[in-house]
Amino acid sequence: MPWVVGIDEAGYGPNLGPLVQAAVALYLPESDPAGWNTLKGAVRRAHEKPDGRLLIDDSKKVYAKGGLEALERGVMRLAPWSSCVGELVRKVCLQHCRTELPTEAWYDSNERLPLLVAPEEYCETNGSLAVPSYSEGGRFLVSMVASVVPTPRFNRIVDESGSKATVLGRGLVELIAELTTHEIPGTEPLLILCDKQGGRNFYTPMLQDAFPDGWVIAERESAEESRYRVELLPRAVTVTFRPRADGDSVAVALASMVCKYLREVCMRQFNRFWATHVPGIAPTAGYPVDAKRFYAEIQPAMAKLGVTADQVWRKK
Repeated sequence: MPWVVGIDEAGYGPNLGPLVQAAVALYLPESDPAGWNTLKGAVRRAHEKPDGRLLIDDSKKVYAKGGLEALERGVMRLAPWSSCVGELVRKVCLQHCRTELPTEAWYDSNERLPLLVAPEEYCETNGSLAVPSYSEGGRFLVSMVASVVPTPRFNRIVDESGSKATVLGRGLVELIAELTTHEIPGTEPLLILCDKQGGRNFYTPMLQDAFPDGWVIAERESAEESRYRVELLPRAVTVTFRPRADGDSVAVALASMVCKYLREVCMRQFNRFWATHVPGIAPTAGYPVDAKRFYAEIQPAMAKLGVTADQVWRKK
């Protein structure tokens, strides 16, 4: 059975707040790498009526159905048990997140979890998902890792490279390295499914960085799909990039939900921090147009606090 890894991002377009990338790995049958049939006894999609199964889908669809609570219910069911935001970051996020997020003025590592889901529901279901048809005794294996890139790190990478696409590429390489080195070592086949990274079609150099001991061969590179295999490794590895991949795979959908959840948690804290210094300010999601309004309103407070533009506003 292969490990199917889904990778997605949230927050690439905004001017404010962090970029989040996540990878979720599921141990799925070779006959069903998408996972929807295998997990249909435990998972429903956004177009299906509520029936007690867990809602898993593209994060935008999940958020439209039930807001942050629906995202939290899905993510917290499968993430390692965490009593606060800082503990979740320590268990799920890359090392740079654990060292850099605490330097952000808005970051509150002590905020209690869950935010909206009833604590008793969280404790009863966390870390498990009963799958009646699954061969591993009714349970399935999952691993996840995330990268939260705050504005200062985002700007440093842009300064070094001249392109914000490099931020996405570097994050992808780091997530793959973390998964293959620490989370899912071994020789089982690895099938990596990604949403298109900023719309690009060519990924060979990026993947060669992710698999320095292998040889990346492009099988197809087009707007519809970019597909690669990595040879000279002890395991079979294929990597596929597709637009809207979160609808094709449970793993990518879950990665999409993890990204969106972590981004929403960060933006709640970001807005709460600035509201204490600019009473009455309307919250922002950080996207263009409204981000300019918010940034203009907080600039007097930034000056008083000694917060620079590079710490708040993304350069690209």
